[in-house]
Amino acid sequence: MPIFETIKRSSQTKARLGILTTNHSKIKTPAFFPVATQGAIKGLFIKDVEDIGIKGVLVNIYHLYLRPGIEVIEELGGIHRFMNFSGTVISDSGGYQVFSLETFRRLRDDGVEFQSHIDGSSKFFSPQGVIISQLRIGSDIVIPLDECVRLPVDKDRANIAVERTIRWAKLSKEIFENNKREGTIFLGVVQGANFLDLREKCLEELLKLGIDGIAIGGLSVGEPAEIRYNVISFLTDKIKNDYLCYFMGYGKPQDIIEAVERGIDLFDCVIPTRMARTGTAFSSYGKLVIRNSPYTKDSSPIDDTCDCYVCKNFTRGYLRHLINVKEISGVQLLTYHNLWWYNKFIEKIQRAIEEDNFLQFKQDFLKKFKVE
Repeated sequence: MPIFETIKRSSQTKARLGILTTNHSKIKTPAFFPVATQGAIKGLFIKDVEDIGIKGVLVNIYHLYLRPGIEVIEELGGIHRFMNFSGTVISDSGGYQVFSLETFRRLRDDGVEFQSHIDGSSKFFSPQGVIISQLRIGSDIVIPLDECVRLPVDKDRANIAVERTIRWAKLSKEIFENNKREGTIFLGVVQGANFLDLREKCLEELLKLGIDGIAIGGLSVGEPAEIRYNVISFLTDKIKNDYLCYFMGYGKPQDIIEAVERGIDLFDCVIPTRMARTGTAFSSYGKLVIRNSPYTKDSSPIDDTCDCYVCKNFTRGYLRHLINVKEISGVQLLTYHNLWWYNKFIEKIQRAIEEDNFLQFKQDFLKKFKVE
């Protein structure tokens, strides 16, 4: 059975409906995975995550390596048992976190030295070690270590990062093949900043390795939207076969729609959970900053078209009260609603592709959804 297969294509765009098969679930795509950086969705029980219907989450090897440690998770039965999550787990390599340290890391050809943000102790990540760590905890989808550069960047510097990303991907794939569990998926990270020829170079070298799909890295880091969309379109045009296309760290509703239109299958982002912790909820009309005073006596639900537990049972006024008096339940309820809303949003996208009216859905959604 193929790891990923396209089952329906839009007749007007590159949007597609697919099935991603992992060791723990079959996932209809496009799909959105919430971020469980340290083995938990902030503000929500895993049971609630599964009740919402979410099929997969993203964890981060950088953070899990530091706390509680790879050996702890391994001894406690692997990441699924550790979290008590039955769905698919993607493990991010932690490369972005390491490279964001900047003054606290040093690049080497065989990996990267860095200081822990927790206690300042010296650590080292090699491409091989990062893959082994992901396999030891039992991830369903592993991501190799890559070099992510900040934009803007000159082409020579971006090329060095691409060369290193390719070299590390080759080392990672070799160690993966020698140690993988049956059914584990390996994605290659495509870097190259905003230089299309570098993106193409990186993509071509990764495809030669026999990867199961691509993860697009080095975007959604503050660059103009037109650059982002141009890179996405360019890459999905270059991929002729049924490769999973995963856009890492990307998740505003309006951006998801644009990326799906350009052929992206999978997303992860902290936005719905992080926004909940700031007292912000998603609705069909856009974001609502529930903590603000206009909602003090508002007796309506967050979204009158939403059928989640929160919208059925609580008013905006009550939720504002919980957030402003710093009751934990306020964050929990908004997090539940936001993830429910995102899950339904993705289901609507899937239905629009299936019924071949994606462009009409996009137009109707963006007309109603207020973008700041």
